[in-house]
Amino acid sequence: MKKVWEAISRYFKGVKKEISRIRWTTGSDLLKYSIATLVVMVCFGLFFYGIDILVSLIRSLM
Repeated sequence: MKKVWEAISRYFKGVKKEISRIRWTTGSDLLKYSIATLVVMVCFGLFFYGIDILVSLIRSLM
């Protein structure tokens, strides 16, 4: 049972070590990426909305 606890302890020490190596995103980078994501989402939304309107117009003419 003692070896199990030692293994668990080693595991969590490794996790802590890996977390300290992570390069966390800064606030300004997070804002920049969020704005870029929203712009891309709006562009795709408008694109597919336009396609939908175009297809609806074509179907109504037939």
